[in-house]
Amino acid sequence: MDTENLREEVLSRQLRFHGAIIDVAHWQVRLPDGSAALREVVLHPGAAAVVPVDAAGMVTLVRQHRVVLDEVTLEIPAGKLDAPGEDPLACARRELSEETGLTAAHWRHLMTITTTPGFCTERVALYLATGLQAGAAHLDEGEFLRVERMPLDEAVALVMAGRVPDGKTALGLLMASRILGGQFTI
Repeated sequence: MDTENLREEVLSRQLRFHGAIIDVAHWQVRLPDGSAALREVVLHPGAAAVVPVDAAGMVTLVRQHRVVLDEVTLEIPAGKLDAPGEDPLACARRELSEETGLTAAHWRHLMTITTTPGFCTERVALYLATGLQAGAAHLDEGEFLRVERMPLDEAVALVMAGRVPDGKTALGLLMASRILGGQFTI
C-alpha cells in the first residue's frame, strides 16, 4: 500500500509548555500538497497497563476518581513510565504491585496502543498477567483507589454494555477474555 503521499514532514518543533507529566509543543509540518500547517502536540512518556486474571477467572480492577472527567472510573491497573526508555513490562509489574499488591508469574504482551494519535504521543503497553500471588499494595503518595475483583466475563459484559469507557481497560479486558477462552455476549 502506498502511503508516501499521505506523510507530513516535520519542519520545526517548539516547546510551548513543560509540565510534570506532559509537555505541549507546536510542530510546523509540510502537508502532502506542499502547504504548511501547525500541529499542537501533547508529548507523553508512555504508560503500561495490566489485566491481572487469577486461576478462578477473576480479574482485579481499580476504581478511582478522575477529576478531569469528574467521574469514578473502573480501570485495569496502570501507570506512566517513570523515565524515557523505561521497559514497559517493568512499569506494568511495578504498577500491579503498587496498586493491588499482586505479583504475577506469567506475563503476556497483548499490544501497545496509541491513545489519541491525532495530537498525543502517548503509547500504552497492555499486558495479561496470570499466576497471581497476593501481597500488600503500596500506593504512590496522593493516589487513592479501591481494588475490586470480579469474574472476567462480568467485566467483559460491562464493556459490551458501554459501562467501561476507558479505552485501555476495554481493549485489555476484551483481549484477555479472547485469549483465555471467554465468550463475548451483548
